[in-house]
Amino acid sequence: MTDTESRTPTLEGVREAAARIRAVVPPTPLIPFATAHGEIWLKCENLQPIGAFKLRGGYHRLAAMSAGEREAGVVAFSSGNHAQGVAWAAKRLGMPALIVMPEDAPRAKREATEALGAEIVTYDRMTGNREALAADLAAERGAILVPSFDDPWVVEGQGTAAFEAVEQMEALAGGPPDSAIICCGGGGLAAGAALVLPDATITVVEPEGWDDMARSLEAGEIVPVQPDPPDTRCDALQTLRVAPVTFDILHRQGATGVAVTEEEVAHAVRTAFSKLQLVVEPGGAVALAAVLAGKVQPTGRTLVTLSGGNVDPAVFAEIIQG
Repeated sequence: MTDTESRTPTLEGVREAAARIRAVVPPTPLIPFATAHGEIWLKCENLQPIGAFKLRGGYHRLAAMSAGEREAGVVAFSSGNHAQGVAWAAKRLGMPALIVMPEDAPRAKREATEALGAEIVTYDRMTGNREALAADLAAERGAILVPSFDDPWVVEGQGTAAFEAVEQMEALAGGPPDSAIICCGGGGLAAGAALVLPDATITVVEPEGWDDMARSLEAGEIVPVQPDPPDTRCDALQTLRVAPVTFDILHRQGATGVAVTEEEVAHAVRTAFSKLQLVVEPGGAVALAAVLAGKVQPTGRTLVTLSGGNVDPAVFAEIIQG
């Protein structure tokens, strides 16, 4: 039985996840990029088969389940990227998957999740309780609930992005990252990276008004998003409250956070497209946005995540046209 409550994420778990993931998908590219503030190394998770890093945690979590657990299937909640990661893993492992998605999730993400064979139930993002709904559905079906970040296997799986980057940077840049600037919603990617990079400076980046991880790290305790948060194109990062499993790892390492504006994010999306011919969704571009805006300074070997590329064509066109 994969008992989530009795387990904590570990570096050894990341290594195990890396071996699992390497067997099903190749490493994503690591690209050097010169900015006005210094050179950075972009980990292109937008080029994953599902267009986001969430495949990593989803596959590690589901692959760790027993045959009986796989038969009962899984339930997850997500605005789209975790949904696709779990759906992709479930399809590959021959498991049923049900995803709880907000009604305003980008159409491209919903359609991609459905195309992978997952069943979808919707809810109102601002008035519904996705965790409670998903938990009820999992209990009804005897399925296992797979949160998007509040799960040790998921954190370990997301950490494999940094694990790959270490190998790539040692080959290309002469050593591992000494700093990492990471897109953050619930903190699974950042916490996983912190396990892999214990000596690196970790900075999480969130959209303005949704920067609860940054404020939590500053306060030394978990602080939720304030009431009536602003609209944001960064749908992948609209987490109302982070979890102890991710907060504790980042807090112990002394991670800090910054927030970026919608225009700074749009500039990053345009820059990735015009300079590198990369399609990056707004939530996947916040780390790059922080560097381009001078809110975080590169230091030596700096790893920056491009965490996803799943954006509706109309929204992307609007951003690119400025």
